[in-house]
Amino acid sequence: MSRENEKSSPENRPRPRLNDEIESIAAYKFRPFLIHLNIAPFFASYLIWFLVWSQKFGIEEYPELGMIITVLIGLLQIVTCLFCYWFVEFRVLMQCSRVRDPEKAEVVKVTPTANNGFSELVYIYHKFVIKGSNQAPEKITWFKFQKTKYIYDADKKQFKALEFPINNPLSYYLESKGFSLSDKQIQDAVSYFDLNKMVMDIPKFIELFIERATAPFFVFQVFCVLLWCLDEYWYYSVFTLFMLVSFECTLVQQQLKNMQMIRQMGNKPFKILVYRLRKWVRINSDELVPGDIVSVSRNFGLQNANVANSTANNQNFSLPCDILLMRGQCIVNESMLTGESVPVIKEPIESRNDLKTELDIDNDGKLHVLFGGTVIVQHTPPPKNDSGMRAQDNGCIGYVLRTGFNTSQGKLLRTIMYSVKRVTANNLETFMFILFLLIFAIAASSYVWIEGSKDPSRNRYKLLLECTLILTSVIPPELPIELALAVNTSLISLVKLGIFCTEPFRIPFAGKLDICCFDKTGTLTSDDLIVEGVAGIDDKMEIVSVKEIPQETLYTLATCHTLMNLDEELIGDPLEKVTLQAIEWSLTKGDVVIAKKPKLLAEGALSKTVGWKIYQKFYFSSALKRMSVIAGHTKPGSSDTNYIATCKGAPEVLKSMIKDLPSNFDSIYLHYAREGARVLCLGYKDLGVLSHQEIRDLNREKVESGLNFAGFVVFSSPLKPDSKSVIKEIMNASHHITMITGDNPLTACHVAAKLRLIDKKKCFVLEKENNSSNIWSWRSILDENDTKNLEFAANQTHRYLSPSKLRELPNVSYNYLCLTGEGFDYMYKNEYNLLKKIIAEVKVFARVSPKQKEQVVTMLKKLGFYTLMCGDGTNDVGALKHADVGVALLSSNTNIDNAELEQKKKAKLTEAKQLSMEVNTSRLRGNNLSAQSSMINAQKKLADVLKEIEDAEQAQIVKLGDASIASPFTYKQSSIQCVCDIIKQGRCTLVTTLQMFKILALNALILAYSQSVLYLDGIKLSDGQATMQGLLLAGCFLFISRSKPLKNLSSTRPLPNIFNLYTILTVLGQFSVHLSCLIYLVNEAYARSPPKEEKFANLEAEFKPSLVNSTVYIISLSLQVATFAINYKGHPFMESLRENKPLLYSIMFSAGAVFVLAGRLMPELSDQFQIVDFTDEFRKILLTVILIDFFVSFILDRILEFMFGKANLKSS
Repeated sequence: MSRENEKSSPENRPRPRLNDEIESIAAYKFRPFLIHLNIAPFFASYLIWFLVWSQKFGIEEYPELGMIITVLIGLLQIVTCLFCYWFVEFRVLMQCSRVRDPEKAEVVKVTPTANNGFSELVYIYHKFVIKGSNQAPEKITWFKFQKTKYIYDADKKQFKALEFPINNPLSYYLESKGFSLSDKQIQDAVSYFDLNKMVMDIPKFIELFIERATAPFFVFQVFCVLLWCLDEYWYYSVFTLFMLVSFECTLVQQQLKNMQMIRQMGNKPFKILVYRLRKWVRINSDELVPGDIVSVSRNFGLQNANVANSTANNQNFSLPCDILLMRGQCIVNESMLTGESVPVIKEPIESRNDLKTELDIDNDGKLHVLFGGTVIVQHTPPPKNDSGMRAQDNGCIGYVLRTGFNTSQGKLLRTIMYSVKRVTANNLETFMFILFLLIFAIAASSYVWIEGSKDPSRNRYKLLLECTLILTSVIPPELPIELALAVNTSLISLVKLGIFCTEPFRIPFAGKLDICCFDKTGTLTSDDLIVEGVAGIDDKMEIVSVKEIPQETLYTLATCHTLMNLDEELIGDPLEKVTLQAIEWSLTKGDVVIAKKPKLLAEGALSKTVGWKIYQKFYFSSALKRMSVIAGHTKPGSSDTNYIATCKGAPEVLKSMIKDLPSNFDSIYLHYAREGARVLCLGYKDLGVLSHQEIRDLNREKVESGLNFAGFVVFSSPLKPDSKSVIKEIMNASHHITMITGDNPLTACHVAAKLRLIDKKKCFVLEKENNSSNIWSWRSILDENDTKNLEFAANQTHRYLSPSKLRELPNVSYNYLCLTGEGFDYMYKNEYNLLKKIIAEVKVFARVSPKQKEQVVTMLKKLGFYTLMCGDGTNDVGALKHADVGVALLSSNTNIDNAELEQKKKAKLTEAKQLSMEVNTSRLRGNNLSAQSSMINAQKKLADVLKEIEDAEQAQIVKLGDASIASPFTYKQSSIQCVCDIIKQGRCTLVTTLQMFKILALNALILAYSQSVLYLDGIKLSDGQATMQGLLLAGCFLFISRSKPLKNLSSTRPLPNIFNLYTILTVLGQFSVHLSCLIYLVNEAYARSPPKEEKFANLEAEFKPSLVNSTVYIISLSLQVATFAINYKGHPFMESLRENKPLLYSIMFSAGAVFVLAGRLMPELSDQFQIVDFTDEFRKILLTVILIDFFVSFILDRILEFMFGKANLKSS
């Protein structure tokens, strides 16, 4: 619904926002307490009403009227005060005045962006700071929201997040001496940035309970319970209240446990060496501030006397904050943060020769930043003969960039702490659903008031109470619990499969998906690359084995990489590792590459091994699509070092950098790219003998120009074993599939064809007609001469079909589209409307940058498509974060051992079964006080055991290392099978919630009739009957919420929302059938009952068993059973009723109870539940109508489902 609105507001730029977390900020001042709008008007109302009551009506003459109006005003004030507590906007309206100047404000209302928490009213702080001895004090205004500090900029008239030193030129950091002037300088920095603490304040149990006990639904539930007490259902009311409070207490306990776990995720302080006031001192790591110069090493933190033992020596402390590496080299394990199990090499900025460029922490700056929460595996200290800064512990020198919750680790913690956990279907739809039911409730309560008022002796207070009860019964008190149960069950199931979710509200989105986007390399294809050889040697098309390649090509392959040697193990890019292994060269610790088996010379003597030392690396970046190194070797008997520059990258990028291009350059690499190979162009040039300074002065532009061509290295990356089957299953489940990759379009299209996403013969890629012109056209990937104009893409005669179906329909004209990053950019800027028409039809996006991946996903979402993105969590972060469902595949060595867990779970399940039997036995023993007390004790124990089972199963709180900063969903393996699992759980959750809404709607409508028409006839249930019915209802709901998805995805799509023709027609249709049967049986019961002695029934009379009461109870119970049995669908999305044993048994138990009570098969049981004995003739009518009601409702629902119950896949 809201998606369609998004679609129509398009080109439309989003409203300006403060940052990714905050949508808007407004400053306010509190009004004096007595003139708050939730205080003053009500005091006036009490006073006015008291005067009117005493002067006009008379206190003694109308005592009831006076009390009712006073109570109503009191209730209205309580609700107003609660609204101030619940809704920040309402509190602001009632208690605050808007202030233009934040420097005069007391509080600010902070509205976060979608799914980033809730709006809050936070206190604003003002402080005067003296910046210089001769300067006047300066006023600083700030507030804290979600652990982040925001400061007011008086010049720009807006708040801004703390500005950390992360955008300065690289030379700025190298020249820094830390805080070297005075203690005052350090104190000012601490005052501005705060200490480096990631501590979560844990509230007391009572504080959290009060917070939950004042939540809207809990207040509403308590209000309903109080109304039931007033209506004499005291035992049922107390039992319900007890269960509510118990449930909330267990939730508070769980919340406290979760908070404790999050608190433990933060770093514990330890001693660290810092350069302050021109000397190295040891301080606690939580005292660090941005701007500090620190020494970091593999063993830092272990210098404490307390931890200097054998266990501590095996422990590596995680980095306490984000640190820029200035001197020395580190190898870092970032798996705790990103989930990537491969250690990452971090280089110092002093090795760069472009020191005037600004640090870009999100792109190439990542190479130099040690992120908080990660662990140093190995470090190489700065060289001793260097004049630069060194620390006494021989550590690497770093500059503190960000601290506390502003670090990358802090950001992930804040996501876990504050991302919205609301898990209902669309909130607007939930509200509309309640309004829809409210129409019937208003009609029913109006009927009660109008008809009830006709009896002059009837108590108006009791009548008003009954009308209120009808209105409140419309909003089922169990609704939030049921919806939370459905999502929590899915969360538990996903955790068992190794899929971790930081944002559970996204699970139902997985059931609505239209488009599934996949990265190629490492996601669909294997990371285990095979080096096929080198093509283009001597301008020949054939691939030459790496064992037979020329020396220049061999040296290029041996030196052009960013690998590191860590404890005799190669660390780095898998592609580079496999290359070095293929050419049989090894890398030593000093960055020297050497051949493992020296070649034999012609004369038969072994050649002396030539070792190449790598002196400088220009790292690969997705923007440049290339990398280069400077390497050198000293010839035997000479002191001079001879240098070469080697380079590798995308062929189309290196083409302009090579001086003597082979004539068949394009045809060679395009040939292998079309075959699905990954092709990298190699280049080199001889730099001769240079001094160290000359090497330092060489910049990237000089190194990467005038290169000699060294061939194309060809890699094949086979598909992962399950990619084909998973893609087929997802496609057959009615989803569009799109591949988004940074690889060559021809390689990408070949892989897409292998996966049956496209037919290569009908695939066109958007390209420039020639490099100089700005004319773009669609060109066939197999025939360069087959071109189509730009508009051709929008004029296809058929919407998307899978290739297998197209083969069955040979006359259908359909062409597959591939967009490159360049083509996407061109269309985005010049042909936006055409791009909107075709983007969902594009099957392959190739040579796209991480930013463009994000743009594709965002655009699909704006057009109303529910989108999934699956990638490896490194260069896909933006797209993963922006997709409705982002799945990061992070192959890690985590082993999940569930044996002990399963054993405990089985023991608890056995205990639960025994307790369940005890509950049923107690329930059947009767309606006396001891029997009911025994039943409630057993019920409480059962609830506790079920809670323990749930606790054992679930990982409600996601731990660091399980989650990643990359994505809301994280899978700890490399298979895309998890996408199917997430879609299955999403569909299961979505269908479960929609079923619950249907069942709750039917129950509420039947209840509205029972509480109105039947109530006025004096028909009511006994306390025991009401308790029994409530328990059976709760049991069925619990087991519906625990439904499991099927093993295979269905081609049928679930309906995405509550408001659709099928749901409305089936609810109204079933209600009509149920109502007809209820009215018919009530009339039949009246016909066989003695005539009424009074015109109006006595509503305050005690419950007495009668034919009508017993009939209504049995039909009500049977309607409840029918509602669950008919509206629980199961297949094709989840277990059928036959497979969902707990639900099946609870429905069979309820149905059995109906037939036992109606047939009086157990007279003692019927007497306990106060059911009268029916005549054989009436019993036959009763059972016949119950069966007719079930079958007519069932057939009606299935006909409506066949006609209107299918959802279609959205097309562009």
